[in-house]
Amino acid sequence: MRELFPSAPEPWIDLSTGINPWPWLATGWDDAPYRLPTETDQKRCVAAMAKVFGAPGQNILIGPGSELLIHLLPMLLRPRRVAVLSPTYADHAHVWRTSGCHVIETPTPLAEARSCDMVVICNPNNPDGRRFDPATIEIARRHLSEHSGWLVIDEAFADLTPELCSASCVVNGNLLVLRSAGKFYGLAGLRLGALLGPPELLRRLAAHLGLWRVSTPALTVGAAAYEDCAWQTATRQRLAKARERLDHLLAQTECRVMGGTDLFRYVEVIDADEVWRRLAEHGVYVRRFSWTNHHLRIGLPKDATAETRLLDALRG
Repeated sequence: MRELFPSAPEPWIDLSTGINPWPWLATGWDDAPYRLPTETDQKRCVAAMAKVFGAPGQNILIGPGSELLIHLLPMLLRPRRVAVLSPTYADHAHVWRTSGCHVIETPTPLAEARSCDMVVICNPNNPDGRRFDPATIEIARRHLSEHSGWLVIDEAFADLTPELCSASCVVNGNLLVLRSAGKFYGLAGLRLGALLGPPELLRRLAAHLGLWRVSTPALTVGAAAYEDCAWQTATRQRLAKARERLDHLLAQTECRVMGGTDLFRYVEVIDADEVWRRLAEHGVYVRRFSWTNHHLRIGLPKDATAETRLLDALRG
């Protein structure tokens, strides 16, 4: 971006990621970077996640980020027809298409539960923040189970809205849930994620990942973050207030908020390329999309300075 816009003011303000700008502050490192992970490290992190997710520890496999876990799923499952929510993370459709599946990208994937071998959704969704009711999800899971189909739910942003979480339902079978420490906790660099599902399937995936699949620092810091319930509650409140400030700011501009979560807003504009370029010229980086020139995703500004620069840039 600096090469494309050399005259943009420094430092750049990155609002493209949807990552919490006020991360959980990593503590308790001690000797973690200098030793191999132990079974105790693994069990502590799993136990902390289990409490937050509301799922048994035996149904949780910790991995080096949810992205890698997404790419490894075709090693475990062989669906023929896959319905994927659209728009959403591009990885989901790409992974199943490149593995030879017939992929149906649709805004109503749960409606395909009787006709497809697998349905993939994100809840809440990225980039539009769409939410799926747990009761509706459960109906789709049951329809899929009737013909040995699978439901995959990416819950990368579910820590914002625990009431939407389906993790506790993995004990019912034919359900896989992906979780990440990168968004809500702001710990993207740890590369810490989890796959929730049937124990036998998780054991097969663990064999592919190897004994030391997650680093000691990731397990140690991750466990402490998931154990910090007070921080989680306070952070949900903080992010909600920050999102309200962002909505108020956007209401003063040409941007029309169409959806999102408490970590980002999905906005409609007349010319997304023009607005994106104008923002970049002011040193503000937001997310644009190849499939539309009328929408942008804008993350939370970290402070008043960032808010002011964003507002000035949007006003032109």
